[in-house]
Amino acid sequence: MPITEIAEPRILIIGGSSGMGLALAKRALAAGAKVIIAGRNTDKLQRACAELQNPSLSIETVDITQESQVADLFERIGRLDHIVSTAADIEGAYELLPSLDLRAAQRVVESKFYGPLLLAKYGSPLLSATGSITFTSGIAAYRPAARGSVVAAVNAGLEGLVRALAVELAPIRVNAVSPGWVDTPIWTFVAGDQKEETLGAMAKRLLVGRVGQPEDIADAISFLMGNAFTTGTILHVEGGHRLI
Repeated sequence: MPITEIAEPRILIIGGSSGMGLALAKRALAAGAKVIIAGRNTDKLQRACAELQNPSLSIETVDITQESQVADLFERIGRLDHIVSTAADIEGAYELLPSLDLRAAQRVVESKFYGPLLLAKYGSPLLSATGSITFTSGIAAYRPAARGSVVAAVNAGLEGLVRALAVELAPIRVNAVSPGWVDTPIWTFVAGDQKEETLGAMAKRLLVGRVGQPEDIADAISFLMGNAFTTGTILHVEGGHRLI
């Protein structure tokens, strides 16, 4: 069911202040949805709100790794039709094992596994029977590279969680989008000053001749929210990366 077929659908987007989440917020607002963007950084949320300038948009500050904050968030916002999380804290996690700080690895697990688990725990009771939950995995689960062992493992674990939740929470649909290399601010933590050079080299390798844009992922998430016959699915949006 396309989101436009629901009268003013209410969508919560964790990580909606930048990158893929912000692109999704723009798309959903344009389709007539009521959108709540949430994240840890209030300043970023306020800047996103000022950029979007839409009366159907609201913001909430929450750290999804903290159970009490997640529970309080859902008590505040009430009924929902869709929950989406694009949030990930990978700062310091892309390191070779000798240099890897365990706390950085733990933050990835907390933001990309425990956070989604808590969103499902407290958010699913507020969803309509036709509602959905969509998480964000990634190409690292399929094409791991040196320095990326933690992210690869967490993405793979998240995909297992998606399949299990799709069974447990049915008829609510639970899916994940698995992006490839997408030009978002997260690359600051991955490649630093070499971001443009790194993305450019990958663009030459990919079958589609370019890296992804946030709008590509927003389009895929919109499909997962709207297609009433899709659950327990990992939707790959990676320009053919798994084939090279």
